[in-house]
Amino acid sequence: MWTFNNFPAEKVRAKYGFSPDKAWLDKVRLSSVRLTEGCSASFVSSEGLVLTNHHCASTCIQQISSARKNYSANGFYARTEGEEVRCPEQEANVLIGITDVTSQLVEATKGMADKAANDARKAGIARIEKACATSDRIRCEVVPLYGGGVYDLYKYQRYQDVRLVFAPEFDIAFFGGDPDNFMFPRYDLDLTFLRIYENGKPLRTGHYFPVSRSGPKVEELVFVSGNPGSTNRRNTVSMLETQRDLITFRKLLYLAEYRGLLTEFQTRGEEPKRISQDALFTVENSLKAYTGEEEALLDERFFARKRGEEREFRKRVADDPALERKYGKSWDEIAAAEEKHRQLWLAYQFVEKLYGFQSDLYRHARRLVRMAGEYPKPNGERLAEYTDARRPEMRQALLSAAPIYPEFETETLTWSLTKLREALGPDDPFIRKLFADRSPREVATGAVRGTALRDVAARKKLMEGGKAALGASHDPMIELAELVDPYAREIRKKMEDEVESALAINEENLAKARFAVYGKSIYPDATFTLRLTYGQVKGWEERGRAVPPFTNLGGAFERATGRFPFALPESWLRAKSKLNLQTPFNFVTTNDIIGGNSGSPVIDRNAELVGLIFDGNIHSLGGDYWFDSALNRAVAVDSAAILEALDKVYGAGRVLEELRRQ
Repeated sequence: MWTFNNFPAEKVRAKYGFSPDKAWLDKVRLSSVRLTEGCSASFVSSEGLVLTNHHCASTCIQQISSARKNYSANGFYARTEGEEVRCPEQEANVLIGITDVTSQLVEATKGMADKAANDARKAGIARIEKACATSDRIRCEVVPLYGGGVYDLYKYQRYQDVRLVFAPEFDIAFFGGDPDNFMFPRYDLDLTFLRIYENGKPLRTGHYFPVSRSGPKVEELVFVSGNPGSTNRRNTVSMLETQRDLITFRKLLYLAEYRGLLTEFQTRGEEPKRISQDALFTVENSLKAYTGEEEALLDERFFARKRGEEREFRKRVADDPALERKYGKSWDEIAAAEEKHRQLWLAYQFVEKLYGFQSDLYRHARRLVRMAGEYPKPNGERLAEYTDARRPEMRQALLSAAPIYPEFETETLTWSLTKLREALGPDDPFIRKLFADRSPREVATGAVRGTALRDVAARKKLMEGGKAALGASHDPMIELAELVDPYAREIRKKMEDEVESALAINEENLAKARFAVYGKSIYPDATFTLRLTYGQVKGWEERGRAVPPFTNLGGAFERATGRFPFALPESWLRAKSKLNLQTPFNFVTTNDIIGGNSGSPVIDRNAELVGLIFDGNIHSLGGDYWFDSALNRAVAVDSAAILEALDKVYGAGRVLEELRRQ
């Protein structure tokens, strides 16, 4: 997961005989796209056509669907430009610059204690981002790398007009369902084509990846350019213990029950099933990922390895008097902060991070309440998500035209309020104030039925009217958010002052110590910024059995049972005789990826797209904490299968012709 300004081209040349130069890296960077809801993508034509995963566009697909037009179940294909439909909440970013701003932030926090330094750092970041974002079309983010040892300013071109062009049926995009998720062999056409528009017209770009007709070969060198979300491979043992014993464990309990709620809701009919499908996919995907992470954390061999690495690092620091004097106490300081973290996490997660408020309407209400409270403040004193640099994304989220379903909202809010009361206890002062003599269902039902926030125009009016308009609205969802907000802010402030500030300075210290001991020969943890990895198309050995790196289209028909999740769509059954069943379908590579890389292009040394990342294998689930090159694999859709399906299954001539003329 190398940053583009520190890519080890010489290492690649020494191993594979190919050295990416600056022109190659620039082309790859400018052809790569970040989808801000948590995925990656890439340009595949000069006319703004973007390729990503179906599961990365599933929210958009659901939002533009209806009971009459279920594009998730039946697929979507815009036969003309006029039929391309705008995604209500999608934003796409293209990275146009990286600047090292470490010295500015170090100077701003020099000689300060933890809390003061944390406040000064946030103010400095807000100032730098505001100066960089000269218009709403520019997005700027200061990104801490190596635990804060380096701060880079990432500058993006921002696009908020993103439209759906093509999506296959859910049953082939997620063929095998949750049982096959994070598994291989796989047979998924997990893809969607979007198009970026600028000033109402398709974006013209000189940077894109031509789509290979043949796909990759066994052991071929391939690169993955994408935006891995987060990893914790440099965490101390005390931080990992918090993850193992509290955070991941509690998330698993929560998500398991949430899946039960969603599964029951799906049984109520076709429409409830449609409107809850995206939520269920997200929850099941998270459940499987967290299960793998927890299993890694519970593996004694893994923890012994981490303890050994930490002992060695501490010894190297202790052996150097200068390093020991500067950084030797950092591990103990982090351990003390983690004790406070464990005390605060439950309330923080349920109230500030909204585990207790599963509701789009509530999220809109909180945005309005916080906009009214934050925007009058100086930019550097606001909550990070309400700084001037973040206004365009906040406005887009609030004014989204995505439909909201009251029955679903009532059920999810009722359930999450019940879990909130269970987590904090019925005698907690905040809980007593929140519920008084009402049940969670009464609170949820009253807020959902009485709110006007389903209407975009009403939200816009309240946003423009500020505090006065909110007070005059007497909207029950706004009143709920106003009741909760003081406590949410209080617990957030405690987390920032007592945990985050101590972790920030001490992780920064350990980063400096790591540079002194090991240099920058390893890449930083993932930060949902553009990274480039290199690897090979290669299978692995599982319990003495070789797992080949490719599947083919014929394998999907052999695996099909006619019952979900192994039911092929009718379009595929009709097209079987026309398909070349030997066409490679999915394949695996040794590239290091993590959540956020979904939708990443797999490219060859000619910068041609040979595949589309959509998953990892079962061994990749521990990838948050370490990477095992012998077993971890990235899973991708083969470009040959993409072209074969567009042609012979879907007759998507318009998309196919656009890809072929590039």
